[in-house]
Amino acid sequence: MTRPLPRGGTLLLAATAGTAIANNYAVQPALGVVAADLRVSTAVIGLVPTAALVGCTIGFALLLPLTDRVAPGRLVPAQLGALAAALVAAATAPGPVVLLAAYVLVGASASVAAQAGTIAGRHAAPGRRGAGVALVAAGMSAGILLSRLAGGALTDALGWRRMLLVFAALALLGAWATALVLPRERPRSDRGYRSALASLPPLLRDVPQLRTAVVAGGLWYFAFTLVWVALALALARPPHSLAPTAIGLYSLAGLLGFVALPLTGRLTDRYSPRTVITASMAAAAIGVAALTAGLGMPPVTAAGLALFDAGCFAAQAANQSRIIALDPQRSGSLSSVYLVLYFTIGALGTALAAPLLDAFGWRGTALTALAALLLAAAVGGRLAPGVTARRAPAETCRRPGRRPEPR
Repeated sequence: MTRPLPRGGTLLLAATAGTAIANNYAVQPALGVVAADLRVSTAVIGLVPTAALVGCTIGFALLLPLTDRVAPGRLVPAQLGALAAALVAAATAPGPVVLLAAYVLVGASASVAAQAGTIAGRHAAPGRRGAGVALVAAGMSAGILLSRLAGGALTDALGWRRMLLVFAALALLGAWATALVLPRERPRSDRGYRSALASLPPLLRDVPQLRTAVVAGGLWYFAFTLVWVALALALARPPHSLAPTAIGLYSLAGLLGFVALPLTGRLTDRYSPRTVITASMAAAAIGVAALTAGLGMPPVTAAGLALFDAGCFAAQAANQSRIIALDPQRSGSLSSVYLVLYFTIGALGTALAAPLLDAFGWRGTALTALAALLLAAAVGGRLAPGVTARRAPAETCRRPGRRPEPR
């Protein structure tokens, strides 16, 4: 039986997830300053966030399965140490090539945020898996939400290179704390690392509930990226013509999503991921419906974004709890498959935002997101009633053709 985390362990994982994932976004407000300092175009420096996303996807594919094989007290500190080293390399980069390479490593190391959620779910006390996963998700949401504000303020105060060194110091502090607190017991696994990686693609074929989770999660992340990228573009154009700082303030509407996550965890433990996902998609859909009224009324826009973010964040926490419940001993591999495809589908929303905005305007783009959310609600409601965060059948992830042992 997996031993529960020590007191404060889940909170530490939430803080670790937030400070780690923040490194994918903190540099974004400083991109203009970085371009001027390195004397390159903003188009070149604009590839830095892309490099971080590529690295993060690589981390989900190659590093997240290690949670099924390596003790948390060794894996998380090692990856945070690598994150600190990558940030130092970025802070001392003499040119854009080194900076882009460093940010691929930053993104890969920042995938420790997903490892934290998997570890929290696996080591949660009985009946508390949803709460544990939601707390870590809240930490990640806080990191994403506050990273741009922190990155911009630190850049103004210290410069972009020292800003990165501050985040490197935070990663080292997290490495020290997690080495002291997290368990050093190695998870039981009957597979080697190579065979574990080779088993990832078949998981999507063999586990129907994983396919359901991937499709539903991908649809609402598609809507999420579509709305936020299109919103930034629309507000920068006439008749709004807002400055970047004013546009960035709209991200504070996501605070409702951050506040709602602890409640989401308790509801997931009490009811089921299916129930929480359906209710969350309803809230997100109401939020986007409000956004279709246009962007001329900031209070309505902020309220719509708040409901939209809260619904998407809550659904994601419940969905990850659902995936861990399928087979806690292989939750790292299951989460790896989920997150790689989740981010890939979400990237389509980023790519389509500008074309949809040009072709159909803001209202047509918002209606596209609304359709994706309604479809996500329909797909997410297909979770089998017997699979909840409290209990998952052990044979869910068995190889095809093997019958469960008689009881």
